[in-house]
Amino acid sequence: MKRILLAAAIAAVSGVAVSQAFREEPIKPIRPPQNINLGMVELGKKLYFDPRLSKSGFISCNSCHNLSMGGTDNIPTSIGDRWQQGPINAPTVLNSSLNVAQFWDGRAADLKEQAGGPIANPGEMAFSHTLAISVLGTIPGYVREFRQVFGTEKIDIDQVTLAIAEFEKTLVTPNSRFDQWLLGRDDALTAQELAGYELFKDSGCIACHNGEAVGGATFQKMGLVEPYKSTSSAEGRSAVTGKDIDRFNFKVPTLRNVELTYPYFHDGAANTLAESVTIMGRLQLGRKFSPDENARIVAFLKTLTGDQPSFTLPILPPSADSTPRPTPFAKN
Repeated sequence: MKRILLAAAIAAVSGVAVSQAFREEPIKPIRPPQNINLGMVELGKKLYFDPRLSKSGFISCNSCHNLSMGGTDNIPTSIGDRWQQGPINAPTVLNSSLNVAQFWDGRAADLKEQAGGPIANPGEMAFSHTLAISVLGTIPGYVREFRQVFGTEKIDIDQVTLAIAEFEKTLVTPNSRFDQWLLGRDDALTAQELAGYELFKDSGCIACHNGEAVGGATFQKMGLVEPYKSTSSAEGRSAVTGKDIDRFNFKVPTLRNVELTYPYFHDGAANTLAESVTIMGRLQLGRKFSPDENARIVAFLKTLTGDQPSFTLPILPPSADSTPRPTPFAKN
């Protein structure tokens, strides 16, 4: 009875009619965000879109994690300050609250810790936390909103990252056709898509890609059966742990909305879903999928696209006369 009520509650939020208790599968339906501070979300939304947190005044969180493009930027590696090429593919921010840790190597424990990284990274937003806070402190609209949300006159980086993280917690994508099928809608998937899911399970993909996020819960070596050849300098988890055994271990990416988050892998080397399925089958499973098998799995993966975040674009508070102006073309 509890399971039926839970399924009905999730379906009510998603607008899905439920004919039975949700199916017992390794993949679980996405639930709506819980215990959200709405005032903090609105502040975090502004900060997420605000390029004044960068040295150039041009790059925002949304630059690399574009919410109109599946929460990523659809290029192999992101573009940073002064047109620097990033070292790794930007993972999607959608459903990132479901990850065991943040970044491909898991160096940030949670969304709050992750939010502060790009601001001070010289290859990304290229600012410093001190300078970012000083800029925000000169903008009257932000000063008022921080006071309303946090009840203090002083703005600090913990408040900034906490607010951005709170906004990112809302970026879940429920109500995919696969979720509808999990919740009991028998006609949500085609025969080809269902066959693709069964093949996905039978082949062993489900061992790493499971749960609400269909991934994101473990770190795995890229190239279990065959070595993965890449020009990327990224070492994976070993850069965090210092252990050679963790070399080329990366966080398993979520497959939610995967048709939107191309190119694939930590180096962005696979341009299409079909290509990524072929490579992962060979390197991770020791299996060569036929063209028909590949097409079935790709068809299933496309059913994981959920409702995208929808909200009014925030209007950012204007700079004051005393707010430092960015110098995007400065030599250094």
